[in-house]
Amino acid sequence: MFNQGGLSLEQAPPISVVLRFFVTASIFGLLLGFFSLSSDLNLISLTKYSFELIATHILALGIMASFMLGAMFQMLPVIAGVVIKMPTKKAMVAHILLTIGIFLQIGAFKTSSSFLYLATAIILGSGLLHTSTLMLKEVVKIKDHSSSSKGMLFALISFILTIIFGIIMLLILAGYIDGSFFSQIKEAHYSFALFGWVTLLIISISFQVVEMFYVTPKYPDVISKYLVLSIFILLILKTIMLFIGVNSNIITAILALLFMVYSAITIYRLYKRRRPTSDATVWFWRLGMGLLFITSSIILINSSILNNSLKDISYITFIGFVLSIVFAMVYKIVPFLVWFHLSNQGYMEAPMMHDVIHPKKAKIHFYIHTALLTLWIINAFFYIFILKIILDILLISSFGLLLYNLIYAINKYRYTQSNFEPIKW
Repeated sequence: MFNQGGLSLEQAPPISVVLRFFVTASIFGLLLGFFSLSSDLNLISLTKYSFELIATHILALGIMASFMLGAMFQMLPVIAGVVIKMPTKKAMVAHILLTIGIFLQIGAFKTSSSFLYLATAIILGSGLLHTSTLMLKEVVKIKDHSSSSKGMLFALISFILTIIFGIIMLLILAGYIDGSFFSQIKEAHYSFALFGWVTLLIISISFQVVEMFYVTPKYPDVISKYLVLSIFILLILKTIMLFIGVNSNIITAILALLFMVYSAITIYRLYKRRRPTSDATVWFWRLGMGLLFITSSIILINSSILNNSLKDISYITFIGFVLSIVFAMVYKIVPFLVWFHLSNQGYMEAPMMHDVIHPKKAKIHFYIHTALLTLWIINAFFYIFILKIILDILLISSFGLLLYNLIYAINKYRYTQSNFEPIKW
């Protein structure tokens, strides 16, 4: 039993539940890097549209969804006090269906096969819907919501809407449903995926995690109580306006302003933390929030003057924002989980957190990640073949190092269990 900073670890799932998703996400990151390198070297034949479609969904599902589902299995019991029964079994089912579904989707995008589109809709859709609805069902039961648990509720609803829109799109592509509203469904799918599921989840977790991990001042009540709900309502309004043919630029602009306010407040709080030690995870958080501010600024410009020239930059900065926060969380969560689970099992020789993943390794990853994003932005302005190859190598290096660090942590965990005897309480 353990309680710290308002977090309850009594119902924390086995460590394998979380690490399964984190390792899988890192492997998909490597796959994305090799896929991009192979395409640039003309080792695989794909149209630009097919490449972008496949790469986007490897990133969104293989990497982001895997990381975030793993984090949710951990965070729901810890932050929200939600009890997920049989978490190992449920996580395994979700993991298997997600992994199979992603490869089916890659095949569908490459071949445009109606059968593969249908199979993806069934397997990937059912896997994601099963997992998200079982989580949502438990979150709804919470009687006294915190800002974080309430935010997770809206993030999960956004995720379910994202999945439903995605399934409809797959069935349209398979030829089973009329595609009259395909463009509206596609935009709603992306809006709820990026600004609902991904961003709302990060915001929700930050309300608890930033204050606890970095000992910062609390977020203003108006932000912690109303920001997530406001964003969710605006996304609903934006979707309705899409389907009735009303221009939604004003909604997009308000969303961008809210994200800018949130990112600025978070950066300020990180600078006001009471333990100003050098920590790569703080650097990742600052970078992520800075990139969210830049993304939101570009969105605001686009919605105001309809300038599409910066769209590619906004995609890069948004991806950079999400991955920066994901890496920050992984480097905080994994060392803690290894130490916590071993200590809870009675191992007096449990490694300290900095022995599980040394802070210097996280800093090296930060430098690689920053170099990757910098060169990616430069490449968006000036396409140079050799620069694109370096980008691919940096992408492979980034996720390769992360995978190495995760495997090292797992080996530390197993080594302690195999070579020492736990104390019997």
